[in-house]
Amino acid sequence: MSVQEEIKRRRTFGIVSHPDAGKTTLTEKLLLFGGAIQVAGAVKNNKIKKSATSDFMEIERQRGISVATSVMGFEYKGKKINILDTPGHQDFQEDTFRTLTAVDSAIVVVDVAKGVEIQTEKLVKVCRMRKTPMIIFINKLDREGKDAFDLLDEIEQKLGVTVSPLSWPVGMGKRLQGVYNMYNKKFNLFESSKQTISDGESVDIYSDEFDANVGEDAADTLREELELVQGACPEFNIEEYLNGDICPVFFGSALYNFGVQELLDTFIDIAPYPLPKEAEERVIDPFEDKFSGFVFKIHANMDPNHRNRLAFVKICSGIFKRNTNYKHMRLGKQLKFSSPTAFMADKKSVVEEAYPGDIIGLHDSGNFKIGDTLTQGESVNFQGLPSFSPEIFKYIENADPMKTKQLNKGIDQLMDEGVAQLFTIEYTNRKVIGTVGQLQFEVIQYRLEHEYGAKCRWEPMTMHKACWITSDNEEQLEDFKYRKQRNMAKDKDGRDVFLADSPYSISMAQDKFPDIQFHFTSELK
Repeated sequence: MSVQEEIKRRRTFGIVSHPDAGKTTLTEKLLLFGGAIQVAGAVKNNKIKKSATSDFMEIERQRGISVATSVMGFEYKGKKINILDTPGHQDFQEDTFRTLTAVDSAIVVVDVAKGVEIQTEKLVKVCRMRKTPMIIFINKLDREGKDAFDLLDEIEQKLGVTVSPLSWPVGMGKRLQGVYNMYNKKFNLFESSKQTISDGESVDIYSDEFDANVGEDAADTLREELELVQGACPEFNIEEYLNGDICPVFFGSALYNFGVQELLDTFIDIAPYPLPKEAEERVIDPFEDKFSGFVFKIHANMDPNHRNRLAFVKICSGIFKRNTNYKHMRLGKQLKFSSPTAFMADKKSVVEEAYPGDIIGLHDSGNFKIGDTLTQGESVNFQGLPSFSPEIFKYIENADPMKTKQLNKGIDQLMDEGVAQLFTIEYTNRKVIGTVGQLQFEVIQYRLEHEYGAKCRWEPMTMHKACWITSDNEEQLEDFKYRKQRNMAKDKDGRDVFLADSPYSISMAQDKFPDIQFHFTSELK
């Protein structure tokens, strides 16, 4: 197979939604239909003892939520599919935002009963800014929920997108009988089996056989609703979808396998293969000969037994080859990787080569930061990795002085993942952790104890904002740091940070020290 054909058969997408909309369950069923797993796990279900494949961290299994993006790749009908299952909880939105820079399209999951929720609106806004093609999957049709037409209106109004349904349900809740695929003009009946799949039976919705299977009333209702949908919604146009101007909509129940195969079959047909990626210097085309890629995620302790740290790299152009020298742009040095890995959540396999669209893991001994670029020599730096600005701050204290070394190592490695910031107050040498959500503190504490054998405790602190400060006026900068010494800290990279306790203190500082620049993001150029 030629390089061009290899690239064109790849589909790399993220699944995003509000917490509990069924995102991870949908991921499991896509893996099941793709033949990547034999039995689908559950995020939270006492009857199914297998946990979700994408929720591989122990805390995820206990909580029943995703707290880190996981990557899964599998083959389906001649296509290489890479799924990135993202955290839905807003406290982990930083991980999700960064992940969206590494996908070529997205599937947005909406709960049929709850409709469009706030976190979904935020994530879709990011996708629309990047013109990422989106498919919307309305999930949990096995439960009673909002009317399908009302849902379409809500999606258009709240998400600001134009919808074009490509499937339509027959019934809802206990009355749910199947899903009609408007894309290939077939109706599929499924067995309501949670863990296994059934191909179903395809029939013509205008046939007597269809009336006999679902009942005349349900058949008439479907035909009437299809007429209304076709009159009210624009016809699906693949070019408009690829430009991000129209969103196809599918209905189903991931838990009971309704509508999942229709979604997957249509997805591989219409979703884009790897797209050009914008760098600061120029646009990088995936079909270029020379390799380039960027780090969008770092995960410490993928395997706690080996304390290994992996950098997740999205390949943007060329072919990545094992044991080949590539230039690390920020460090300006050549690096060689002997065991690059492909993912199936926490399961990894060494790959000899990988193509644009693929996500690979590189073992990292501290060389990588989020946003780093690897190339075959050209000076290229990729854009668009969102920076992180903390909103909640707490002192971190050692709860077990015998494990100081383990605690310091754990903090150091977990901060590199980019979901929290470490500040060291210069006046007292106390360490402060800043995050966007309260739940992050619980995850950090849990992982420090279970992955590093270290215990910590949190102490509250009143803090409004972390401001990174720079200035060409050295005298004014030193004067500011002297006057504000109790509020001055260093971040993990040794940069000056002003920990402001109120908006007023920032405003006063900006007025009194006009030559100092106050930055509210952590990634300074």
